[in-house]
Amino acid sequence: MALVCVEDFEKKAAGQLEKNALDYYRSGAGEQFTLGLNREAFRRLRLRPRCLRDVSQLDVSCKIFGEQMKWPLGIAPTAMQKMAHPDGEIGNARAAGKAGSIFILSTLSTTSLEDLAVGAPDTVKWFQLYIYKDRTITEKLVRRAEKANFKALVLTIDAPIFGHRRADVRNNFSLPSHLTLANFQGVKATGVGNATMGASGINEYVSSQFDPTITWRDIAWLKSISQLPIVVKGVLTAEDAVLAREFGCAGLIVSNHGARQIDTVPASIEALPEIVKAVGEDLVVMLDGGIMQGNDIFKALALGAKTVFVGRPAVWALAYNGEKGVEEMLKVLKKDFEITMALIGCQTLKDIQSSMVVHEWQYAKL
Repeated sequence: MALVCVEDFEKKAAGQLEKNALDYYRSGAGEQFTLGLNREAFRRLRLRPRCLRDVSQLDVSCKIFGEQMKWPLGIAPTAMQKMAHPDGEIGNARAAGKAGSIFILSTLSTTSLEDLAVGAPDTVKWFQLYIYKDRTITEKLVRRAEKANFKALVLTIDAPIFGHRRADVRNNFSLPSHLTLANFQGVKATGVGNATMGASGINEYVSSQFDPTITWRDIAWLKSISQLPIVVKGVLTAEDAVLAREFGCAGLIVSNHGARQIDTVPASIEALPEIVKAVGEDLVVMLDGGIMQGNDIFKALALGAKTVFVGRPAVWALAYNGEKGVEEMLKVLKKDFEITMALIGCQTLKDIQSSMVVHEWQYAKL
């Protein structure tokens, strides 16, 4: 049976992943209200199609930081992808490259920066960064990313600690013993595999290793050690978007960390308009969270995002059939996006107008 939407890949993955990994990938923080809201908020937006517009030749390409991409969707950083499939991050990145998409490698990956560079040389790669208590570790990661030809640094700013993910605590989550965090050696590579009883191994690792004292001033430090564009990930307010601009960031990703940090924050798509209004003329504004179909991509672009990223959908596809599964999922998503573009009356991304998406309340009040 053909897989025709992201939900199909999710169902396949749920039947193949063992519980420790499945719950890690799919869970959110707290009661998981925001996890559902990331999807529900898209459903509350209505499309306003324009008719009798020539859509015989679609061009959905875009440029991000000077790189020509085939379409405005990339792969968000997701930790420990070899739990999903042995192809892991390399399979995911290769599939992204074939689709003309950006791939963001997580600091907490089961594939090293160097191995990914060799394994997916034709993919546009960014590196997601956490700042460790030992700053020399972070500085070495940055140097390695530059040497491996990564094109941007993505600093996650919403995780001074990790959120309370109940499923991980119940499962006493730990990284399977045959895997390590491949960018490190010693306890920094194996620490996630040693959870104490009644705790999450990933949360214990983060609490012991990540620097919770970081502030916006540390952006200046990061800029002092690298010439790569700096993107901050985890922005949900106009106030923080303005600070990102003030401290010299090149872009930002509107994100609630897949609803995995603190529950009842807004969906990413709900936060997007105020951020675009505040800094959209000055920074490359991007979004992740809740993207599952083509019209989700369209809605985010209409509200001001330059590109979007998906995390879980790529993991589901990877679990289903490795690199080929991700290739298939991206083809399904791209086709769905192109159908949306045509039926809304847009030949290129420049044709997308904010008036083409409105909140449902505008119709409910009639």
